[in-house]
Amino acid sequence: MRQTLRVAAYAVVVRDGRLLLARSPVPGGAPEWVLPGGGMEHGEDPYDTVRREVEEETGYRIEVTGLLGVNSARHVFVRHGFARRPGRRADHHAVRLVYEGRITGGGLRNEVGGSTEMAAWQPLDAVPDLVRIRMVDIGLRLWRERPATGRVEHAE
Repeated sequence: MRQTLRVAAYAVVVRDGRLLLARSPVPGGAPEWVLPGGGMEHGEDPYDTVRREVEEETGYRIEVTGLLGVNSARHVFVRHGFARRPGRRADHHAVRLVYEGRITGGGLRNEVGGSTEMAAWQPLDAVPDLVRIRMVDIGLRLWRERPATGRVEHAE
């Protein structure tokens, strides 16, 4: 079984009752809203990762104002092989650092040629009605609850 580890950093940026989100295309499905952020490059500090990713995906420069917490998730799934090859099992572990950020410059724009296609401010009370990944909810819980452990339990 193939094992992979991905470390990523995301930002919760709230201003005037609105949350900054990016939208990712989903092949054959509805686009999903995500927290701006993404995977660390080899040797990169997660603090630098979140600042780089937010600027790439939204056009904004941010100041990191705090570490809200860490989320860890593990998924085992079957990777489908090429023609006539059986799929291989993969064990994927994701470690996500969630920071709070404040806009310091730049301007809202959509990412071109990246992992997202659109950036927008969404009213906090409208987030539950958006098609979104679970990390949005985890990030908002960390932002609202600010647990001393830096961790919130997964809610199904």
